[in-house]
Amino acid sequence: MSLLIQQAKSLAIQLHAEQADKAGKPYVHHLKAVTDALIGNSDEVIITGWLHDSVEDTGITLDEISSLFGESVAKAVDAITKRKGESYSEYLNRVKANPIARLVKIADLSHNMDLSRLPVVTEKDLARREKYINAKEFLENASIHTRSLTKAEIESLRQSKRDAYYQMMKL
Repeated sequence: MSLLIQQAKSLAIQLHAEQADKAGKPYVHHLKAVTDALIGNSDEVIITGWLHDSVEDTGITLDEISSLFGESVAKAVDAITKRKGESYSEYLNRVKANPIARLVKIADLSHNMDLSRLPVVTEKDLARREKYINAKEFLENASIHTRSLTKAEIESLRQSKRDAYYQMMKL
């Protein structure tokens, strides 16, 4: 593990030390799962994996990330950081436009979709999983030149996934 990756890991552990995920487990376990899924990619990708939620969920700034890990990592973290008032489709289009952020978000969504981590799965969890499945499919289509999905198209995709899931559950 490179020195910069180790520094990013240490910083992420420090920044998220008191946080827990939706299952009540230390949040750093999520970060570790995301970065484990990114093994084999560049140091910048793995560093971004460790830091992907840091600006959104802690007090660190993009300027601080840039000075510690470089502009490329800071831009990727910025791309993966949700903004107030931004629609989910706008957010996904911004993530998709940054190759590093896109890879990290796919790994993030993959881990977040694993409902086996939760002690009890609710309807809200199932709905969130459907949203993540659709987002992951959108991001896995690597072309940034494809048009954005409209809200109606996203809802239609969600409904078709929901219908397929309920059909499967009836079998």
